[in-house]
Amino acid sequence: MVEMTPPSSDVAEVASSIGTGSLPWPVSKVMSALPLAPLQFASNRVLQTALGRRPGLFSRLAEYSGKRFAIDPIDCPFVFLLEPRVEKPTLRVHATLDGVTWDARISAVMLVLLGLLDGTYDGDALFFSRDLLIEGDTAAVLALRNAIEDAELDPALLLGAPQFVTPVLSGNIRRAADVMRRLLGAPASASARGDRFA
Repeated sequence: MVEMTPPSSDVAEVASSIGTGSLPWPVSKVMSALPLAPLQFASNRVLQTALGRRPGLFSRLAEYSGKRFAIDPIDCPFVFLLEPRVEKPTLRVHATLDGVTWDARISAVMLVLLGLLDGTYDGDALFFSRDLLIEGDTAAVLALRNAIEDAELDPALLLGAPQFVTPVLSGNIRRAADVMRRLLGAPASASARGDRFA
């Protein structure tokens, strides 16, 4: 495992150094003053909802299910630590990675990380454009990416919406997210790039 401290406490500065699409610094500043407990509660709900809809979400990780994944939204004052154990997966929220051990670290701005989760972005393209940084066990990260892609997660599913409204709600959420990405200068989604060059 690796123990690592983020290179800077100024998340906006770190974000601007490796990618675009960062949340405005006042938003990060406000979030830094908020307690982590509500975010931890919401994260647990999202994870449990995803597992309820996709019970085999982490089953294909095999030997990588015991790995610890640091998921670092570099424009936010917190990090996630995912342990996708098949029997009891956990998702914990930390203020920093100080003193936290991890096997693999995935770093990007929040909009990019959310886009990876719901299939908006292609991870390989983001990696080569340096909008996504991966450290540590890259094989474990690849296995996690494949598991998430196979699960075909979408925003409405993660929010626990009823199946009959999922297509409409997910479409509306994706359109709103696309607008936000354009406003903040985030990388174009795979579908947007396809439309541009069609």
